[in-house]
Amino acid sequence: MGLTVAEKIIAQHLTAGELRRGAPVAIRIDQTLTQDATGTMAYLQFEAMEIPQVKTDLSVSYVDHNTLQNDFMNMDDHRYLQTVAAKYGVKFSRPGNGICHQVHLERFGKPGTTLLGSDSHTPTGGGLGQIAIGAGGLDVACAMAGQPFYLTMPQIVKVHLTGQLPPFVAAKDIILEILRRLTVKGGAGKIIEYDGAGVKTLSVPERATIANMGAELGATTSVFPSDTVTREFLAAQNRAADWQEILADPDAVYDAEINIDLSALEPLAACPHMPDIVKKVAELADLKVDQALIGSCTNSSYKDLMTVAHMLRGRKIAAGISLGVAPGSKQVLEMIAQNGALADIIAAGARILESACGFCIGMGQAPNSGGVSVRTNNRNFQGRSGTKDAGIYLVSPETAAATALTGRLTDPRTLKIPPLHFTPPQQFKIDDSMALEPNPRTEIIRGPNIKPCPKRGPLTADLTGEVLLQTGDNITTDDIMPAGSKILPLRSNVPAIANFVFADLDPDFAARALEKKGGFIVGGENYGQGSSREHAALAPMYLGVKAVIAKSFARIHKANLINFGILPLTFANPADYARLTQGAELKIANISAALKENKNLTAESNGQKIALNYDLSARDKEILSAGGMLNFARRV
Repeated sequence: MGLTVAEKIIAQHLTAGELRRGAPVAIRIDQTLTQDATGTMAYLQFEAMEIPQVKTDLSVSYVDHNTLQNDFMNMDDHRYLQTVAAKYGVKFSRPGNGICHQVHLERFGKPGTTLLGSDSHTPTGGGLGQIAIGAGGLDVACAMAGQPFYLTMPQIVKVHLTGQLPPFVAAKDIILEILRRLTVKGGAGKIIEYDGAGVKTLSVPERATIANMGAELGATTSVFPSDTVTREFLAAQNRAADWQEILADPDAVYDAEINIDLSALEPLAACPHMPDIVKKVAELADLKVDQALIGSCTNSSYKDLMTVAHMLRGRKIAAGISLGVAPGSKQVLEMIAQNGALADIIAAGARILESACGFCIGMGQAPNSGGVSVRTNNRNFQGRSGTKDAGIYLVSPETAAATALTGRLTDPRTLKIPPLHFTPPQQFKIDDSMALEPNPRTEIIRGPNIKPCPKRGPLTADLTGEVLLQTGDNITTDDIMPAGSKILPLRSNVPAIANFVFADLDPDFAARALEKKGGFIVGGENYGQGSSREHAALAPMYLGVKAVIAKSFARIHKANLINFGILPLTFANPADYARLTQGAELKIANISAALKENKNLTAESNGQKIALNYDLSARDKEILSAGGMLNFARRV
């Protein structure tokens, strides 16, 4: 029986377990990446492990999220990140070098390797034929310390692509179509692997767009084959030696298959407030738009911006709309500046934004009250933009550019603009001077806002307390731990950021949790979807949250809960969810014995007994018993 692309790479990195779907496995990690919103805590955790140097082949610390410097805090984090990276053997990508996923794709990603990143969109590297997985910062710190990454071997779903995209239909429309079919829960426990003749028609940046937004499916990762297209991209980046061919065997076995004829697709849009509420742009054509934003790790490549420049050349944006464009990297910005494309974009009336995450993470460019914003990024959760009552639509760069020209959500095929016949450059602009090399003699600089990572004691035999909050389905990590320019600078100060846990859903949550000395959270389906931000587990742990009981969990958030000693439990009978409302007294007894004997748990609430399940490996149980990964790591 043949192997898939994913299986071939995982088999080469297996350190424990067997290559069987559903089996617990551990894999060696070749590369790691962090970004500044998650990186400060990850490096504080790495320091606590007392390892003299990182043990990966390559680790890179990027600054791309917290680049709005309203006060000293973000800059202090950047100074800490630069000095701690130098001290421990990590490359440091300076502010202005670009978005981590775009830069890593250009300069560091390698086919056939494994990449673990403290950002949920790390699977972007799958566009190169890399097994690239998003995780919490503590898991990444452990990987930098030389520990393997533990996961359940996912199912593998083949997406078979045929045909070729018509003019003004883009890679973004492919992943939106998959989201329309599978939903934001459809990729849970799965790797999405792309195959078929249609793959050969897609450039590496187009493949990366699709792999990037596979995170919105809840997938473990997405991966493309490494073929001649990959080789040509790496050669143009002066990295031909990094290429190897990795193709699925003809008799590879998949758990499911999705067929998409690229020639039959048309422009699509994800409507507020979830990436899987997908409609045809043609059906939304009368919608007045206030803002269009092009960029983010999903759609800020050289190809994307050359396409936008072609559509805007010699034209002006509509009077009632604001257009912002953020190139994904210094490389992209420099190349479009030198060839005149940047001038075309500026002349059309666009505002040129920093090569950073910016608007995608809610760091500036908030829309007007009740406004409609059309964006090329990957998430449109309510309030993430900074304006709670705004409507955010996710589209391709082609659709965003057409919309900017008309002021209404516009199918770009309706404008009489000839399509761009884009040819990938034979040589990209190569300048790695913004990626600083390590220097172990560096002294680490810490600002006053940088506080140690809090810990909790070992898991007790019984857990008692109140249900602090009952949430609905598809609660995101944005809901749990909001982002934005006011809160993100507190990422290195857990006592301060903990005041904002569930702030948009329940402003009194943090005060109530402290007053009650902690308690329980009850959630619905897919609890914790979205960003990898471990603060959505770390800050609740600081507030005393002992367990989260949900109908189901998103993968990364569940792992983060375990890492910080919070017990993730599910209802044996989902109907029991309705019985655990806010304020209910709850007791879960004999936990240690039940975990040791693999017995399910029972919660007692107001004289009622509620059966609870858990899906925990033997290692997960040990981590929880120790009170979290930092305590566990000191034991082993």
